[in-house]
Amino acid sequence: MKNSGNHALVAVPRSPAKSSSMDHKIWSRLPPELLEHVLSFLPLKTFLNLRSTCKAFRSLIFSPSFIAKHSSSSSSSSSTSPPFSSFFLLSHPQFHCQFPLYDCLLGNWRDVSLSFSDLFHISAHSALISSSGGLFCLSDFSSSSLLVCNLLAKSCRKIDLPTTYYRLEHLTLVSTAIGYKIFVLSSESASNSAFVYDSVALCWERFDCSDLILSDNYHQQGVLYSGGLYFTTPEPFSVVRFDFGSGKWLRPNTSLPSHVSFVRLVSDGEKLYLVGGIGSNGISRSIKIWEMGEMGNWAEVETLPELICRKFVSVCYHNYEHIYCFWHQGMICICCYTWPEILYFKASRRTWHWLSRCPSLPEKWSCGFKWFSFVPKLYALV
Repeated sequence: MKNSGNHALVAVPRSPAKSSSMDHKIWSRLPPELLEHVLSFLPLKTFLNLRSTCKAFRSLIFSPSFIAKHSSSSSSSSSTSPPFSSFFLLSHPQFHCQFPLYDCLLGNWRDVSLSFSDLFHISAHSALISSSGGLFCLSDFSSSSLLVCNLLAKSCRKIDLPTTYYRLEHLTLVSTAIGYKIFVLSSESASNSAFVYDSVALCWERFDCSDLILSDNYHQQGVLYSGGLYFTTPEPFSVVRFDFGSGKWLRPNTSLPSHVSFVRLVSDGEKLYLVGGIGSNGISRSIKIWEMGEMGNWAEVETLPELICRKFVSVCYHNYEHIYCFWHQGMICICCYTWPEILYFKASRRTWHWLSRCPSLPEKWSCGFKWFSFVPKLYALV
């Protein structure tokens, strides 16, 4: 056959199609360390699905060598493609251990709710109290104990409370570089004691704090910053610090802004922020955010826009004891125990936003809304 340019075109017969599948014996003969290295490049979410197909893969994910390899490979690419979304988790007494999730990456509510009872057979009398570093802490009133859970790893630890005779307040779970700690304040009459559980030592330690009065806002937890747990005190407002290293209470040499009507603390681990209302006679006319400087001074960062401020103070009816704050993935979140929405400030963009109401939330529910930060971490040990 010839073309118009008088060049011969020769038809080459195609060979029969060959199977592109790889012999499974090749994988079976791979050295274990080479297989671990190959699998460490998979996105963690993909590997979690893959582990259900093979007992070897399922055991591999928690081997020390794989943890080291996967942690190093994922950390280098975490800035461009994080393996998991982060979530806001909503708790309400009438949800009965079902917790709706708001996906911050996708910007919408998930169709499914988390259930601790399904995973860990937790009593219906349990209540979610605190979260940190991918872990949750629940109280089990029926057995006078706490439960620390990792939902992603499906692991759980039961921890007996240090005492059953006192009222337990200000329980805070904080993640550390080698585990976690649980702080709880125990009060009886005029006597106060602080108890700290260390996940490495697997025991409680008691510290005296008889002369200390913390804020009566039990929705606001302690804030971890620079090796200590920070709290605010009732009027006249001040900041106090519990040092995990020495077990002592300290009062930082700092003066709070004037004319504050309520104060809350938030930290991203590197900076300590103060969220507070400005006003008189117990009425907030504005809400501001300050950052603590190196000398202990508070520098104003942002003022809540007037229209948003009016809405927020109206929904909480000036009952500031119901206001609590927390940090979540670059956002300062301001919540109210009696209101089903979150007001949050994006620190990098300096913009304010409202989180939409959960669509599965009945209109008649008007109190008991508690929000938690949830950033899944497979290797957060309980």
